[in-house]
Amino acid sequence: MTRYVPDADYLPFDPAPSKPDFVLPPGSVDVHTHVFGPGDVFPYAPERKYTPVDAPKETLFAREDFLGVDRTVIVQATCHGADNRALVDALQTAGDRARGIATVRDDVTYDALAQLHEAGVRGVRFNFVRRLVDPKPDAYYRAIAERIANYGWHIVAYFEPADLAERWELFTTLPTDLVVDHMGRPDVTHSPDGPEFERFRSLLRDHPQVWVKVTCPDRLTRTGPPYDDVIPFAAALVGEFGDRVLWGTDWPHPNLKSHMPDDGQLVDLVPRVTGDPAAQHAWLVDNPERLYWR
Repeated sequence: MTRYVPDADYLPFDPAPSKPDFVLPPGSVDVHTHVFGPGDVFPYAPERKYTPVDAPKETLFAREDFLGVDRTVIVQATCHGADNRALVDALQTAGDRARGIATVRDDVTYDALAQLHEAGVRGVRFNFVRRLVDPKPDAYYRAIAERIANYGWHIVAYFEPADLAERWELFTTLPTDLVVDHMGRPDVTHSPDGPEFERFRSLLRDHPQVWVKVTCPDRLTRTGPPYDDVIPFAAALVGEFGDRVLWGTDWPHPNLKSHMPDDGQLVDLVPRVTGDPAAQHAWLVDNPERLYWR
């Protein structure tokens, strides 16, 4: 049995977050979480670029209960590669309360996809962030997209602004819906009305099959909590694309270097982004239900 030692600079998740003041509406969905290991049960991938602190399903589900989250989407972590066993195990434990986003390779079989679908998987993730993975040519991703389209799944894409220009044709011609992680990772030192973020907004504006996770202020901030510098970007997306925005915590917040966020504080950002109860309900309940459960 392999014993894993987390990276020396890996920040563990906060074991005791604050209780949020904002009460999430019934049916709220956290669309971006992960399970890590435990490594002695679900080994980490040999090709991984980081070794995390274990973050098992039991801790995830207890954290969601504490925050007032009713349903969860678990995203396969790069440290597990294309071995989805930890993800599937968590989905089977949660039943209809959870859905999953898997990682698969371009030679994945239809039998394997059918098994993942039965477990609750509803999409696959394409990661283009070079510090985490080694991105592949477009043809690799298209081969996967063609296979998963048969199941009505969608694609989750994690990229940085420079990748948007490079992969524009791929992102706009996929045969599935596309969900963009973490607001497309804007540079929040620029204006939300500037050319870089406007290019991202044009992706959403001109392609109604594209959705966006309005998530991870802790990854985007330059000023730190309470993330005042990220709020204008989040508010712009929720205001303009209210029927295609999704909310999540990113627990257990892998690979952060500056600080570890308080999950209760992340929930309390919701009314700071929008005070409109209808917009909050769409962001937290209606949109993810439509994408993951219907």
